[in-house]
Amino acid sequence: MPAPLSAEQARRWRTQHPQVSVGRALVMQVLTGTLVAALAWLLTDRAQVAWSAAYGALTGVIPAAVAAKGTRRWAAPGFPPGAALAGLLLWEGVKLALTVGMLLAAPRILGALSWPALLIGLVLTIKMYWVGLLWARPKKSTHGQAHEE
Repeated sequence: MPAPLSAEQARRWRTQHPQVSVGRALVMQVLTGTLVAALAWLLTDRAQVAWSAAYGALTGVIPAAVAAKGTRRWAAPGFPPGAALAGLLLWEGVKLALTVGMLLAAPRILGALSWPALLIGLVLTIKMYWVGLLWARPKKSTHGQAHEE
């Protein structure tokens, strides 16, 4: 078993491994969805394609926001790890059910829709958190120490 970190080692580790806020990840997803919908409109000049892409983005953002809100309570410091894991799994199930429900409701909500545009909007939006993680990585200074920009 490794020895516990000293206060200085823990501070250095936190500096080298910054957390990405959930709010920032959601904002990145919303911006991505907006960009995808705008590109869909510009490339096809069809409102149906743009609305489909926007709905796909919302199908990624809304369940993620709901799950993030629900998971906050379970991630509080001092919460029993087993209960925290159970809460995370519960909210991931809620997120999945909400996503599937939104996909099933798409034809009723949008009427005529473009499934390829909807799925492209969904996939690009839910994968956008990787960009947020890459941006949050610390940069090396000229002295070799990590710092966050």
